[in-house]
Amino acid sequence: MAKFPASRATALSAALLATLPLLAQAAPATPPVPPHQKWSFEGPVGQFDQKSLQRGFVVFHEICSSCHGMRSVTYHDLLGIGLSPKAVTDLAHTRQIAGPPDAAGHPTLRPGLPDDHLTSPFPSEAAAAAMMGGVAPPDQSRLAAIQPHGADWLYAFLTGYRMPPPPGAPVVPGKFYNDWADGHLVGMPPPLSDDAVEFPDGTPATAAQQARDVTTFLVWASDPHRNDRHRIGLYVFAYLSGLLLLAIAWKRKIWKRGTLRNAQDTHD
Repeated sequence: MAKFPASRATALSAALLATLPLLAQAAPATPPVPPHQKWSFEGPVGQFDQKSLQRGFVVFHEICSSCHGMRSVTYHDLLGIGLSPKAVTDLAHTRQIAGPPDAAGHPTLRPGLPDDHLTSPFPSEAAAAAMMGGVAPPDQSRLAAIQPHGADWLYAFLTGYRMPPPPGAPVVPGKFYNDWADGHLVGMPPPLSDDAVEFPDGTPATAAQQARDVTTFLVWASDPHRNDRHRIGLYVFAYLSGLLLLAIAWKRKIWKRGTLRNAQDTHD
């Protein structure tokens, strides 16, 4: 077996040691897990709180919808958070939607209808990127579903802005420090502040409350049938449990009858 000279072996070892820090940097870091929050909708029997959903929609409508859309949600779907049909229709009518061209071929606008989607306020993603510093704001229909740790991460992100940034943090013009953003820098300024909206039910509109309620609404938007699914699951569980109890009672009755018959046969 060939042997390396001592000097060459030493040089090889030094080279390997020098590459270890680079390999450590190249290894993917485990993303931090956001603190867990208590949510009414979590667990197999969890249910969305309609009051929280309605407050969350207020936050989305008055703050988030100025940049973000929800192309998978229609105004009619908002019946699921407890809005009345009239409120849904009136809300849709406040939005101007692109209509068919007129006789001269010019674009037209029409009032929104309940079947219209909560689309982005920008005419296209390219236009959105051009107006928002090169990155189009993401659609929020499925944001809670595709983001790891869903609701917990959304809440942590919305409440994770640090103004001013902590000492030693990178400072980039047009970027804002957030504990839960990739690289801790994000182009979106802090969207929430105390009393930025007014909740119809009188709940104090602190930034933390807005973050909790809009997170609940975003989770609902990504899974609007969760309440129905969990409710059906409870009915099915109760039905099967009843069948199981009847089966156990019937088995005991048959077993008791068979035991008495065997006892009589033995006595005879």
